[in-house]
Amino acid sequence: MYEDFRVTDRWSGELLHCRWKGTLVAIATRHADAVDVRFEVNGRPMWIALPLEAWGRQKQQTGKVITDQLAAQIAGRFLKQLIEEGYDSQREIYTMTVEEVLAQLEVVVTEARAQGELPTLPVLA
Repeated sequence: MYEDFRVTDRWSGELLHCRWKGTLVAIATRHADAVDVRFEVNGRPMWIALPLEAWGRQKQQTGKVITDQLAAQIAGRFLKQLIEEGYDSQREIYTMTVEEVLAQLEVVVTEARAQGELPTLPVLA
């Protein structure tokens, strides 16, 4: 779904290839209460930061957890929407709100159910 996709940039019309490259807990890397999901967009790094509070809120509201696989799908869907809506291609990091994470999660889970299951993340060497 959103671990490897193509999308057209709203302003330039350029076809962009977006690929998930990894997921890091930002507490260690940036001293932030977030999970950073890294993508390559036509070879350039792009990070989507998901606030850790979303994990707690999701668990509290539903009893279910956000897995690494779901986090990558949530961030990928958010990135796709950013590009379609005219993102700033010079920025390397975008931060989602808790509400955005939970809203994207609902859509990703619904789409995954329609396809039968959530796609697995590739093993990167």
